[in-house]
Amino acid sequence: MLDETNYTPRLKSVFQDQIRAALKEEFSYKNDMQIPRLDKIVLNMGVGEAVKDTKKVKQAAEELSLIAGQKAVITYAKKSIAGFRVREEMPLGCKVTLRGDRMYEFLDRLINIALPRVRDFRGVKPTSFDGRGNYAMGLKEQIVFPEINFDKVDEVLGMDIIIATTAKTDAEAKALLKHFNMPFTS
Repeated sequence: MLDETNYTPRLKSVFQDQIRAALKEEFSYKNDMQIPRLDKIVLNMGVGEAVKDTKKVKQAAEELSLIAGQKAVITYAKKSIAGFRVREEMPLGCKVTLRGDRMYEFLDRLINIALPRVRDFRGVKPTSFDGRGNYAMGLKEQIVFPEINFDKVDEVLGMDIIIATTAKTDAEAKALLKHFNMPFTS
């Protein structure tokens, strides 16, 4: 049985032991607090079919909870949009914010298990940074995660994954994610 009192995720210990020193040398930081680190990872699922069937949002929230390892929050429409048949306070999707150990565990599973299972995968876009050191990517299928039972999935849904870092520039954030072995295309 796993002893949770002194368990450290693999990527967190790699970050503390190797990546911090490599980044400090690469960008010649004077202070350890300048070294960029992961802040949070936000997973978001928008369920377009929720307009016709609100049960689909609950199903998506359950699947996102399985993937993240923590309970997903259902998101609601802020205002009515007649063209999309959306009314105010209608459930439209779900999201999870991961921090701490769960964030490192999820990133490890994303890079080493889920992304290699994506069909025709050649790497993630190196241009998806926002200018402030945060990285956003999308997956077309939630079934690439091993936690999801393929036979129980009614509908294949996509998800957005936003990796927020404390980096000031995109170059620093890209270097941080490269050290975590994020498979960027050339």
